[in-house]
Amino acid sequence: MYDPLDYAAAGHRAYVRRFAAGRKKVVFLGMNPGPFGMAQTGVPFGEIARVRDWLGIEEKVRRPKREHPKRPVLGFDCARSEVSGTRLWGAIADHWKTPERFFSDHYVANYCPLLFLEESGRNRTPDKLAPAEREALFAACDRHLAEVVRILEPEWVVGVGGFARKRAQLVFGEGGPRIGEILHPSPANPRANRGWVQEVDAQLRALGLCRTKTQASKR
Repeated sequence: MYDPLDYAAAGHRAYVRRFAAGRKKVVFLGMNPGPFGMAQTGVPFGEIARVRDWLGIEEKVRRPKREHPKRPVLGFDCARSEVSGTRLWGAIADHWKTPERFFSDHYVANYCPLLFLEESGRNRTPDKLAPAEREALFAACDRHLAEVVRILEPEWVVGVGGFARKRAQLVFGEGGPRIGEILHPSPANPRANRGWVQEVDAQLRALGLCRTKTQASKR
């Protein structure tokens, strides 16, 4: 189990301090870190080049106390790229152009901050954990999500994938922010490999959340 909020705390703090200030309209909610994204940088969907070159964050990353030999943490020296992060932050950068425009009323967070690795090195997502393991974990993650929403006061929580959307619905029910969902950008999802940007654009438009590039450029 990797906890990027511990060994990559500097990068995560830089992300929160720089971009979580102020009230948001939309919080995009992912599931948990990927081995070549947030596990390396401390930033949700934190593909290294996007975090360093677009978000402007590059901080020292320590090694986890227990490190999987097949999934070393090399921080910003990691040569592997996380496809999900490349797609998500790439689409955001293309649409909003600058971090300031995007984060003026949007934010990206993860439901769970922990990465779980099987003996083979494969990522085990939180929904695949044993029920006894999930219960305490989900209770803590639910409390954290509720606190994020209390602080940022978003009108919408948009799950990046069905898992995050379902957790948000369970946490807030009918009395909280509106809940939506977009297709997860993981290459393990065949639909995401067939025009992910176009499908997500249509999903956001259906929710009434996708501005035109002209509108975004005026911010």
